[in-house]
Amino acid sequence: MDDLATLVGLFLTSLLAATVFPAQSEILLGALHMSETHTKAVLVAVATAGNVLGSVVNWLLGRYLIHFQDRRWFPVKRSLIDRATAWYQRWGFWSLLLAWAPFIGDPLTLVAGILRENIWVFLALVTIGKAVRYVAVVMAV
Repeated sequence: MDDLATLVGLFLTSLLAATVFPAQSEILLGALHMSETHTKAVLVAVATAGNVLGSVVNWLLGRYLIHFQDRRWFPVKRSLIDRATAWYQRWGFWSLLLAWAPFIGDPLTLVAGILRENIWVFLALVTIGKAVRYVAVVMAV
């Protein structure tokens, strides 16, 4: 049961890290990898699944809730949305491979929803980018 709780914690931390809430899933992933209680594949799969689901939350915010962007409680500032929109319009859907990147990744996934990017294209590219990042983390530790 303790192993399951650890993996659920990694999943939730990874999910939160992909949203506007501050969380460092790489630190937890690295620590769990060093503890050698789980295989690299399991850790990467769980972290990737949580992080991709967090990006889907951002896509949904962009797709369905963007009309609330001027409200105080809206989680992403207009300046970040504008910067991510410019980046997305320049590089297109391929920019979603950078959904893992600090500062620009979360707004990119929001903008993908605003611009109504196909969810399947979104999922494929975001999953590839985030999985590669997590593989790099466990290989570096």
